Amino acid sequence: MSTGNSFRTPSAERPEGRPSPAVLSDFDDTAAEQNVAELLLERFGHDSWRDVRNRFREGQLTLKEYQEITFSDISADRASMRDYVMEKANFRPYFHELCGFCQQQDIPLAIVSQGLDFYIQALLDKEGLSHVPVYAVNTVFSAEGLSYLYNFPYPGREDLGNSKGVLVDRFRNQGNYVFYAGDGASDLEAAERADVVFAHRTLAQQCRERQIPFQDFDDFQGMLQAVELYSRKTHSH
Repeated sequence: MSTGNSFRTPSAERPEGRPSPAVLSDFDDTAAEQNVAELLLERFGHDSWRDVRNRFREGQLTLKEYQEITFSDISADRASMRDYVMEKANFRPYFHELCGFCQQQDIPLAIVSQGLDFYIQALLDKEGLSHVPVYAVNTVFSAEGLSYLYNFPYPGREDLGNSKGVLVDRFRNQGNYVFYAGDGASDLEAAERADVVFAHRTLAQQCRERQIPFQDFDDFQGMLQAVELYSRKTHSH
């Protein structure tokens, strides 16, 4: 079911007419069919990781805190975790086709995630999509363990880690008309700013509650069709 008008008024009209599109997608449970972070925690995490997740779900921890606590307890090395992702994870149907269309049409497409860069990159590499930009938590593996770099925080809210809303704003401020796909609470700030939203699970429910227009998301076919349609109309202007 679509809720309301799926297309909003773009923020920045280019002088020659319609702004060019950009496609942004969350990773865990959206671009990837699985929650890849939880796949890794199930396989390599400390027994306490579910307790930490419960504290996060009850609002006692931020997503940043939950992720740092649980992944810092993992003793597996980067190569082992990359291999496991390549073995167990896959992209949703039509993600490849969407990437191909965007590359062919020179449309920016990127992964926007509050997850960790190394496991996102592992699946992209496996699928021959290494060229897709990733805006995520940057990780450094060293003898001291895993450290985290947050390059896209909301100003004044660095305690929350990266902000997907900041990234949507960045593309819109460059004059792009942003298509966004997501599933979770961390995607809400992106959904509030994007021009076209594809949502499922928690994000769909939050969009309904806040009357944010969205289209139901199960795979990337609908998003691909919407981007193709928008591109055709843009080129016809």
